[in-house]
Amino acid sequence: MSDAVRAIWKELEALPQRNLNDLFEDDARIAALSGRIEWEVADDMVKALGGDATSGVLFDWSKTHLDDALMSGFEKLAHARDFTGNRDAMFDGEKVNNTEGRAATHTAQRGVGNEAYVEEAEALHLRMKMLVEAIHEGALGPVKHLIHIGIGGSALGPALAIDALTRDLALVDVHVVSNIDGVALEQAFAACDPATTMVAIASKTFTTIETMTNAASALKWLGEGGVDDTYGRVVALTANPEAAVEWGVDETRVLPFSETVGGRYSLWSSIGFPVALAVGWDEFAQFLAGARAVDLHFQSTEGRENLPLRAAFADQYYTRLRGCQTRAVFAYDERLGLFPDYLQQLEMESNGKSVTSAGERVDGPTAPITWGGVGTDAQHAVFQLLHQGTHLIPVDFIASIAPGDDLDPAHHRILLTNCFAQGAALMAGQASEDGARNFEGDRPSATMLCDDLDAATLGALIAFHEHRTFANAVLMGINPFDQFGVELGKQMANSIDAGGQSFDASTEALLAAAGLS
Repeated sequence: MSDAVRAIWKELEALPQRNLNDLFEDDARIAALSGRIEWEVADDMVKALGGDATSGVLFDWSKTHLDDALMSGFEKLAHARDFTGNRDAMFDGEKVNNTEGRAATHTAQRGVGNEAYVEEAEALHLRMKMLVEAIHEGALGPVKHLIHIGIGGSALGPALAIDALTRDLALVDVHVVSNIDGVALEQAFAACDPATTMVAIASKTFTTIETMTNAASALKWLGEGGVDDTYGRVVALTANPEAAVEWGVDETRVLPFSETVGGRYSLWSSIGFPVALAVGWDEFAQFLAGARAVDLHFQSTEGRENLPLRAAFADQYYTRLRGCQTRAVFAYDERLGLFPDYLQQLEMESNGKSVTSAGERVDGPTAPITWGGVGTDAQHAVFQLLHQGTHLIPVDFIASIAPGDDLDPAHHRILLTNCFAQGAALMAGQASEDGARNFEGDRPSATMLCDDLDAATLGALIAFHEHRTFANAVLMGINPFDQFGVELGKQMANSIDAGGQSFDASTEALLAAAGLS
């Protein structure tokens, strides 16, 4: 850490801790701490009927402890950490993943960034689009089901998008399988007919042991189900197309993506194939468009007006200056039930580091533990701790103004009023002489209020959190694009299979008890 950065942190630490309720004495606070990101709607009928031609998300950070002094201090920190230079380097396709010598080109998948990477992404998207449309048109025979096999970023993103966007209708029924536990794969088999099922194998290297083991079992299931050409039912999604062809996949059904697209940032690439197959290419294009709107905002907006950067200011304040070890995310929308799971990998795998980009030990906390749940369910499970527990936990609320159902409007009204009331109650609290009924208040929250929850909005929400994660990494001086911590346990598991290596006494006893020694 440079002397300049250290001095800025000392200035931030010296600022007074103000009560949220006092901060709202400033009439300009809501305008200063809220902002929207918008994009044009794609529905021509909406426009023809005189409806709003734009949609977007309102990001409200007014119920956090950020104030002008704190944001000014964090702007100084961003300048000292060369936030603008690091951001531009990422968009320009420079090797921002310094430990692996790679660029990070996920924004190019949305059409923003280095021209060469954008052109490559467009060509690969065209290849994917042609295969998706061929399947929809019946060129590969009747396809009613897809078993998508991957793990980590190759599964969490597709599972989230499919769950969020196919509640009403799916052009193809998709089952995402990630766990090596055979129960997960058997559940997918039970829901599918081999005669009308395809299998997508998603692996960046095409060597991931969990994925390839599940893939082999899926092909065996197809064969036992009467499919003669089992490999003809396989689509490979990989940055190593040669390995996929060698494994047996026909070259015409290999959908590559660049090795500069990290796994947890890969949903926009061919890893999004199951999403496009389920919702159709037009919807997938809108998914990309919503993300692109956030990219353009993040790329062109400076200082506190940059909304993902502002979110990172709050994250750094609570993690470093208030000692918060966790951050909670609650989606007041059943369709976003998997969103906290998705964010866990994005944020904790990216920023769960203990060294800087220069390889030096960090001198403060990095990523908090991300956790959360769904709407009113969580209120009756964990909100007791949020309101009256001894931990200070920043909370993010996510909701949609437009309902996702056609039932009595009372359902959605009660959902939204509960969402907004929880943020208000966390902040205001309620005094009581009875300690069991006393609420201290002054507990922070932020709200992301979507006009609607469609493909574009989901893309925008995911891209916002990608950039928020990157902004946090820059402020901490770490590399968010490697994940060496994922490998050690996997290496040990492989050594158990290979034999010849001894472990600690506890592990040896467990292996013996399970009959694995």
